[in-house]
Amino acid sequence: MANWNLDSAHSEIEFKVKHMMISTVKGHFENFSVNVDNNSDQLDTAQHVAVDIKADSINTKNSQRDQHLKSEDFFAVSQFPDIKFVSSGIKKTDDGEYKLSGDLTIKDVTKPVTFDVEFGGIGKDPWGNQKAGYTVTGKINRAEFGLTWNAALETGGVMVSDDVKFQADLQFVLA
Repeated sequence: MANWNLDSAHSEIEFKVKHMMISTVKGHFENFSVNVDNNSDQLDTAQHVAVDIKADSINTKNSQRDQHLKSEDFFAVSQFPDIKFVSSGIKKTDDGEYKLSGDLTIKDVTKPVTFDVEFGGIGKDPWGNQKAGYTVTGKINRAEFGLTWNAALETGGVMVSDDVKFQADLQFVLA
C-alpha cells in the first residue's frame, strides 16, 4: 500500500467570491490537512480522502474582513473550528480526470458535494522524493451551509454572492 503525505509547503486551498456583484475577492486557508488512503499513485484507487481545514486560518489579505469571516456572521470559528470533507466515492471520468464525491461540513451543516479533480502527474524532485500533484476545483452555495450574512445594495443585488468557487492545488510525497 502506498502512503502519500501532503506536502504542505507546495499545497494551497484558495477561494473566490463575488463582492458587490462587480468584483471578486480571493482568499485562502493557511492551515489544513489532507489524508489519502491509497494503493498506488492513481487517485481512482483511493479508498478514502479526508480534508480538515482550520476555519480560523482564513486569510483574505484584510484583517478586518478576516475577523468578520471568523465571527458568528460567517464561520463562527470559536464554536465550529473545522471545515471537513470526507469522501464517499471517486470516479474516473477521463484520462487524469475524476469526480470526487463526499460530505462537506461547514459549521453544523453537512451536505453531499462533488468536485472535479485533475491529476497533474508524478515526478521526482532533485532530492529523489516521489511527488504527485492534483488540482481540485468546485463551487458551493455558502447559504446552504449556514453562511447567510449579507447586505442589500442601493444599486440592487447583494454585498456577497452565495456562490463560492474554490481551487485546491495539492502535492503529495511518497513516504
